[in-house]
Amino acid sequence: WEAPVKYLGVNIGRYSIPGDARKDHHWFMSSDGYVKAAVRAVEDKLAKCDKVLYSKARSPMSSGYRPELDVSAELNADQTQYYQELIGVLHWAIELGRVDIHVNVALLSQYLANPRAGHMDQVLRIFAYLKKHDRSKLVFDDTPVAWDESCFNPAEWEDFYPGAKENLPPDPLEPRGNPVQTNCFVDANHAGDQVTRRSHTGILLYLNTALVSWFSKRQNTVESASFGSEFIALKIAVEQIHALRCKLRMMGIPLDGETNVFCDNQAVVINSSFPESQLKKKHLSICYHIVRQACATKAIQIAKTHTDYNLSDLLTKSLNADKHFTLRRMILR
Repeated sequence: WEAPVKYLGVNIGRYSIPGDARKDHHWFMSSDGYVKAAVRAVEDKLAKCDKVLYSKARSPMSSGYRPELDVSAELNADQTQYYQELIGVLHWAIELGRVDIHVNVALLSQYLANPRAGHMDQVLRIFAYLKKHDRSKLVFDDTPVAWDESCFNPAEWEDFYPGAKENLPPDPLEPRGNPVQTNCFVDANHAGDQVTRRSHTGILLYLNTALVSWFSKRQNTVESASFGSEFIALKIAVEQIHALRCKLRMMGIPLDGETNVFCDNQAVVINSSFPESQLKKKHLSICYHIVRQACATKAIQIAKTHTDYNLSDLLTKSLNADKHFTLRRMILR
């Protein structure tokens, strides 16, 4: 049996984590080959027009750029088609692990039907960024995280959600092997869109220390406060957590207790973790009860994390180069 080295454009291999005595114990996947080929194709296209990629792209998007405020000239039909092709290429790079460009591509994807010259410039800047930062591995580290359990609030939910139980798959395989820890980071950029004032959700799901799922998308509603946008993001995260826990059980993978969920809004953590907390915004009642019932069934437990350490912040808005680099290094190697 030979270990795979490439699958659907992704490079696969063994990885040694510094300080870990288990040499070449971990697997990694990398989009290096796909990204380099994509960058070369863009450069070849630009060369025909006597143009080159920007040479100093420290971040995927220009500082302070807002795609919704762009009023530059509209692209013609051929340019629009090429814009759509480039967005498609970038979406597959994200599927192959380039989490660091996810939110930027999501923001620019909103203008596929009628892109402008400024939007195209930012897409090309993303390719310039990928050329400068072409090596990024997702390492599937099986080491569980030793969380401080005092961060979580143990509570009795029986009086609030009597008989609440987690939905289990009907015919799961018999659990075998070591239990797997599930962890989640969730965040929302409140009213980030300056035209519609919709917020943007970012979610990262981990098995032990291995990132397995990432999500970045604009919310469908407008919220008057960050509390609402964070609760909606948390509700979406809970739905993804339920799906992940169900899949793992169907594959016979034992779970190590609740999924540990981290967000940086103290009010949301209190309303989710303390049964006696009451909701004052009725329009959020569905999100409120979905999240709290997940706590009651012991599917999740929620803790507050500092904004600087909330990894999902990378998926909610375009960050300055320094913070983008810091969070990127916490996720990719």
